[in-house]
Amino acid sequence: MQLFGSSGIRGVANEEVTPTLCLQIGLAVGTLVGGQAAVGRDTRATGEMLADATASGLASAGSDVDRLGVLPTPALQSYAEREGVPAVMITASHNPPQYNGIKLVGNDGIEFGVDQLERVEELLDDGTFEHARWDETGNARRVTSARREYVEEVVAAVDRERIAAADLTVALDPGHGAGSLTSPGLFRELGCEVHTVNAQRDGSFPGRDPEPVPEHLADLGRLVRTTDADVGIAHDGDADRAIFFDEFGNYIEGDATLAVLAGATLDDGDSTVSAVTVSQRLVDIASEAGAELELTPVGSTRIISRVRELHDDGVSVPIAGEGNGGVLFPDHRLARDGAYTAARFLELLADRSASAVVEAVGGYHNVRTTVGYESDADRATLLAAAAAYADESEGELNDTDGYRLDFGDAWLLVRESGTEPVVRIYTEARTEARAHELADGIGDRLDRALDG
Repeated sequence: MQLFGSSGIRGVANEEVTPTLCLQIGLAVGTLVGGQAAVGRDTRATGEMLADATASGLASAGSDVDRLGVLPTPALQSYAEREGVPAVMITASHNPPQYNGIKLVGNDGIEFGVDQLERVEELLDDGTFEHARWDETGNARRVTSARREYVEEVVAAVDRERIAAADLTVALDPGHGAGSLTSPGLFRELGCEVHTVNAQRDGSFPGRDPEPVPEHLADLGRLVRTTDADVGIAHDGDADRAIFFDEFGNYIEGDATLAVLAGATLDDGDSTVSAVTVSQRLVDIASEAGAELELTPVGSTRIISRVRELHDDGVSVPIAGEGNGGVLFPDHRLARDGAYTAARFLELLADRSASAVVEAVGGYHNVRTTVGYESDADRATLLAAAAAYADESEGELNDTDGYRLDFGDAWLLVRESGTEPVVRIYTEARTEARAHELADGIGDRLDRALDG
């Protein structure tokens, strides 16, 4: 796929992701699905402009359009499944404010698979869109109930009594994104006392960058400590991810969260799916449970496609996901859902503190960094340097997506981002020094390559 990356289309709004592109995607989706479709968006300043263009394309192809307004991506997916209509989400998820993007969702509430996305790209390349007669173009209607129905669905899908009985205090940072409109009320519905920061919807994201990584979440750590909260929860821009802080205001690695949720979910004979960025934590948990672990290229699209294939073969996959806070519970819906993931984590806090919950999967240290580039030539230089490093290394190579090298005591991964002009570096080791040693080594190699 050339246009749709690992998690949809992303780019600088009105430069790379333009109303013209959204109009054409609306035409392509309308040509494929006909009938009816839904359009939603996150809080980004350019979201309404791009949603309008997408809806126009759908209507031009003859599709009636349900306009859902601002809502989390999982709320749009819930609506798509409930109403049996495909949907388009205008969001750049965790990317900075100047970005926007597009995700396509089927009438089962699941993101388009690779085959469906390739069909959309073929239509975009050919320009062979359906154009309805003037009196057969689609109509639009405003739908205001999708957020409320999503909250009700999540509350009903988890053990509300268990969570409420724990009398939990939650510190919440939805980062000015779409979760600002749903998560505060949702956690109160679960019986929690909720304190918030950055909870006003604002497409310029004045309080913090949309990506929920430690360097952006200092306010949440302070909020946990000042309110004596049991847990801190952060979302990205479209609230399909959840990141946690423990009761001391300490950041919990997303890999640790995925591992403990998997430990509470997997049984003997199950399978789980993750990306090549997988932590040893999940490797160990799957082994202890007697479950199989399958690795895919990075991105929810690839993970979802593999889970679908396993389901078609009759394999049980009760949990999947990545260590960035994007967790899927396919028995609920084959979709990343930040609020549902958070509620499942709250269930674990009924009889243990957050720090105690993740203690069992501790003992690992991670480093995540990036090397940016400005041109295709720089990109090629970086990837060539990474390939040469892998070729010279004594580590065991997995090239499913980039270059993952396993050293026994540690591993590193170098791969091109599917959403930003950067090459990402991941390392994990039992000691912090070893993780930094690996990250610094490959980082210096890439920097030298760029410097020529």
